[in-house]
Amino acid sequence: MSDTLVIIPTYNEKENIENMVKTVFSLQKAFDILVVDDNSPDGTGAIVERLQAQFPSRLFLEKRKEKTGLGTAYIHGFKWALAKKYDYIIEMDADFSHDPEDLIRLYQACHDYGADVSIGSRYSKGVNVVNWPMNRVLMSYFASKYVQFITRIPIHDTTAGFVCYKRNVLETIKLDKIKFVGYAFQIEMKFKAWKHGFNIKEVSVIFTDRALGKSKMDSSIIGEAILGVIKMKLKGLPK
Repeated sequence: MSDTLVIIPTYNEKENIENMVKTVFSLQKAFDILVVDDNSPDGTGAIVERLQAQFPSRLFLEKRKEKTGLGTAYIHGFKWALAKKYDYIIEMDADFSHDPEDLIRLYQACHDYGADVSIGSRYSKGVNVVNWPMNRVLMSYFASKYVQFITRIPIHDTTAGFVCYKRNVLETIKLDKIKFVGYAFQIEMKFKAWKHGFNIKEVSVIFTDRALGKSKMDSSIIGEAILGVIKMKLKGLPK
């Protein structure tokens, strides 16, 4: 058993999931993987089940009955990881927008350099995004700037979904009280970690848009983020 679990939520990722799993397992640092699949109609879960025979002690699968939001998938994974006593828990996408090689850098930031939370940041050193249309780059970049302005949180990429948490961070944050399920989930998790006084470090990464499969982002997710940040700021840190 590794000390680190990588949580990968999936919905219709048959084009990517096998390659992602094998790439992570080829890294010099040993990671375990938990796939949280939301009953993908394209058979993503069946692909993971087949791979489990090849990686029986390193690859795990949690099947959910339906697609109920990215945030709830991660919280499901976080609770599973805490129950299994992992020391470090990393969230990442299945579509290779997050480079698996950067998993080691996120882990090292927490294990070797004292961070409680390490963020794979697109915006800590300029704008490191490849193959996104300009309107999406601007939307993402200014969303993070908006969050900074409203909350005063000292993080450049507040909407990043490539994050490593030490287990005590997830034990401290009351996961059942997380309000948001979409884009704003990532903001809320960072906001609460910051308000609890945890040491947060941004690790500059290059984000590359998916080559295969379909993006899950839509306008309702952005709306949740815009309105949610204001509500979060006004309410502070719910206990």
